[in-house]
Amino acid sequence: MTTFVVAVAVVAVMALVVLLIWRRTQRVVTTPAQRAVHQALHTASLAAVPLRRGLTEESARAAAPHLRTLAAAEGLGVADAEGVLLAWDGPHTGMLESFADAARRAIASERPVLVDGDEHTLIAQPLLIDVGAAVGALGMVITGKPGPGMLGAAAEVARYACGQLELAELDASRARVDRAEVRALRAQISPHFIYNALNTIASFVRTDPDRARELILEFADFTRYSFRAAGEFTVLADELRNIERYLALEQARFGDALDVRLRIAPEVLGVVLPFLALQPLVENAVRHGLGGGRHGGQLSIVASDEGTDCLISVEDDGIGMDPDLLRSGALDAVDTSGPTRTGEAAHVGLSNVDDRLRAAFGNDYGLVVETAPGAGTKVSMRVPKFRPGIRA
Repeated sequence: MTTFVVAVAVVAVMALVVLLIWRRTQRVVTTPAQRAVHQALHTASLAAVPLRRGLTEESARAAAPHLRTLAAAEGLGVADAEGVLLAWDGPHTGMLESFADAARRAIASERPVLVDGDEHTLIAQPLLIDVGAAVGALGMVITGKPGPGMLGAAAEVARYACGQLELAELDASRARVDRAEVRALRAQISPHFIYNALNTIASFVRTDPDRARELILEFADFTRYSFRAAGEFTVLADELRNIERYLALEQARFGDALDVRLRIAPEVLGVVLPFLALQPLVENAVRHGLGGGRHGGQLSIVASDEGTDCLISVEDDGIGMDPDLLRSGALDAVDTSGPTRTGEAAHVGLSNVDDRLRAAFGNDYGLVVETAPGAGTKVSMRVPKFRPGIRA
């Protein structure tokens, strides 16, 4: 019984010590100033999320309460570039008309406008992006006359909102560039491949109708995927499936002359990569493997698990190329019609793919090309298995 009482007392003392240490730590770490900073940063992050989608009615409604908290305003309004009200948070809705007029004047002059009331003041602050391009205005209602501190705070809140809207515009610009690059890749899908695929299908119509039907379906699925409208990214499994359709059509034309070997680690099939990142590599490899007067060739596609990354390589045993052309930056200007490398351009789309990989994942993730005249070509890409913000 005595032992039990002693044990309980020891536990109680230990709990008291832990509690005292925790409270002392809390007093040191969470001072009023630290809590205020933390709260301001948290509020700013909440406002950033909708603003990163651009300035719309929906994003303005979602951001207005957090911007009002940051500005310590009684009421806050958001207007578009025409001075049209997008959202209002808080009381003083009777000042909406005044805000609309002040917003238009602030946008036109690119300077803040103050509207004095009996008890309150409205500050209309223009939202300026790209050195003078006004995309809208913030209106903040405060009690009394604003001092320099309040005017500075209003300007800083507007500047913060502008920063998020600029990032939204950069995101939109990058998305437009990505879509343009995908369209460029689609345009570079060899017209000769399409012509030859249709000719191959036509040759089977009488001799092997079932085979012709299968190839028509493969061709339809290939074009449907290659010209799809959704997304700048895809998963490796889908990209490989489309390449299988492409190779089925090429093998129907070349028969045993085209030897294809695939070695794919199952654990990397869900890796996300830029849409149509592999197609140019495979098309170039087929053209190298069977080009330059050769009557056959081997193509190898390997995707392996490399820890945090996935390593993908496409290799052919064709005529290769001069590495100096790669070093000179002429990746998309290399020819394959013969040993002198003059004529039809071969490496269509490789610079495009290299740029898209680096833009998405950083400069450590571009294409690596290993080649020499007569020694074939191996093109490799390293893709992170996970990257925040990037999904198919």
